Amino acid sequence: MSMADTLFIQMCQDILDNGTSTEGEKVRPRWEDGSLAYTIKKFGVVNRYDLSKEFPAITLRRTAIRSCIDEILWIWQKKSNNVHDLNSRIWDSWANEDGSIGKAYGYQLGVKHEYKEGWMDQVDRVIYDLKNNPYSRRIMTNIYSHQDLHEMNLYPCAYSMTFNVTKDKEDGKLALNGVLNQRSQDVLTANNWNVCQYAVLIHMLAQVCDMKAGELLHVIADAHIYDRHIPIIEELLQRPAYAAPDFYINPEVKDFYAFTVDDFRLENYQAGPKVEHIPVAV
Repeated sequence: MSMADTLFIQMCQDILDNGTSTEGEKVRPRWEDGSLAYTIKKFGVVNRYDLSKEFPAITLRRTAIRSCIDEILWIWQKKSNNVHDLNSRIWDSWANEDGSIGKAYGYQLGVKHEYKEGWMDQVDRVIYDLKNNPYSRRIMTNIYSHQDLHEMNLYPCAYSMTFNVTKDKEDGKLALNGVLNQRSQDVLTANNWNVCQYAVLIHMLAQVCDMKAGELLHVIADAHIYDRHIPIIEELLQRPAYAAPDFYINPEVKDFYAFTVDDFRLENYQAGPKVEHIPVAV
């Protein structure tokens, strides 16, 4: 069993056993039939993944790695807020007739500001500091921009990354670590999706900045399982788990903006079947 499976099982079981129900309370999300979408939730879930030891794709069910990488490139590389630049339909429910999700996600990362080398956006600033000031304690992004929230079709869920560089005591190589802060997470639909995305992001940034991938710390303020997801989660937790897959990233790519989905793959990925027809609350 992979460490990602272990953490996922422990997290889900803890939410089911010890979480707080929102049933009967005032909640925003609704199911497609218009009924209120209640959850069982836990506050302050923290999971730590050592990317130097394994890639954190769960094996209880297969994570669609190409689609989740496509989305992280859409946000961090294309800095787009238009679903026409995305090769999946996962954002369609929050897009307007022109395909825009408003001033959210990629839009915020692309907003330019003045820094040491002139005007740059948040992603370019991260890359600049990792290359020039790797021990800085100020290398971070934040897309929860209060002045623009009213123009976002969905408030950012994963809203902040803080990067921190350490040195490996054995080989002396710099290791890139990251803290992903998330205000809210639908555990069934998004947990391992987000974990894999930001693990890939750390691998990408580490490679272009001549470092190796270190740890990903995932902090979730509100980790929840929707009421209609509980039977699916309970079935998922009874499945067999397997060893973690091997992660391939094209070693020839040294420019962050040159990566494509084809530069990544999971090898020796044994996993359970995809969970079909998961209801999504909006």
